Amino acid sequence: MYTPAHPVNLRQTVGPLLRGVTEPTMRFTPNGFWRVSRTPLGPVTLHVESRGADVLATAWGPGAEWALDALPELLGKSDDWSGLDLSAVPPLAEVRRRHPALWLTCTSLVFETLVPTILEQKITTVEARRAWRYLVAKYGEVPPGPAPEGMRVQPSVRGWQLIPSWEWHRAGVGPERSRAIMAAAAVASGLDRLAAAGRSVAGVLEKLQTVSGIGPWTAAETSQRSHGHPDAVSVGDYHLAAHVGWVLIGEPVDDAGMLELLEPWRGHRQRVVRLILASGVPKPRFAPRATIQDHRWH
Repeated sequence: MYTPAHPVNLRQTVGPLLRGVTEPTMRFTPNGFWRVSRTPLGPVTLHVESRGADVLATAWGPGAEWALDALPELLGKSDDWSGLDLSAVPPLAEVRRRHPALWLTCTSLVFETLVPTILEQKITTVEARRAWRYLVAKYGEVPPGPAPEGMRVQPSVRGWQLIPSWEWHRAGVGPERSRAIMAAAAVASGLDRLAAAGRSVAGVLEKLQTVSGIGPWTAAETSQRSHGHPDAVSVGDYHLAAHVGWVLIGEPVDDAGMLELLEPWRGHRQRVVRLILASGVPKPRFAPRATIQDHRWH
């Protein structure tokens, strides 16, 4: 049993780890979630449920002790929003008021987080998730304990390295992305040491980008999950800049415009992005209509 110092919305906090409703490594339940992963001590199945102000967690497998020790960080224990000043944008402050139990997750597993992120590079979400499901189902490992049917632990570092070229092709993964995964696998132990100091994010974006095939978007998306990086912005995302623009000023912007809008919150920019995504304000697909203008922030 774990009693967080602050309320935690499990779905909102660990939601970024879920890559589609058919995600093979994670399943949500009405009161919590199942998660299978490969820890430094081996595979684990983790079941987490909310019990009022408490969180009940049970783990099975060689990585059970590691996963239970890491649970508080997974649920945002060290994520500190106290320095985030939203007073200049009251609607954004209202979003935080409505979602006080949203925190940034921290898996402390860099390579495990990096692989599915690489698969999402410069490709549609549907294609990326299909590739992820195919590869994990075929080359992953049956998890320990009573994990739900169909869940799989993603392959080990060696397992990823042994996937033949034709299987990458069958999964719809081009040479650029498969080479990036191979490059990451070659330095996987060093990557995971990036998270060994807990939530320290100093230089993590730069260090990730020293790996061939890892650019700013991939580094940001990975560190947001592996480190709970509070300031990592996904520059290069197909939708994000326009969404941030629509919510904050009522019109789309490019990456440079997004960074300009977020600059007042430097140090907390990922937290602000998470609030924008939680706001419920949609990014219009077509030209703005009068009714939409009533819901945008200026």
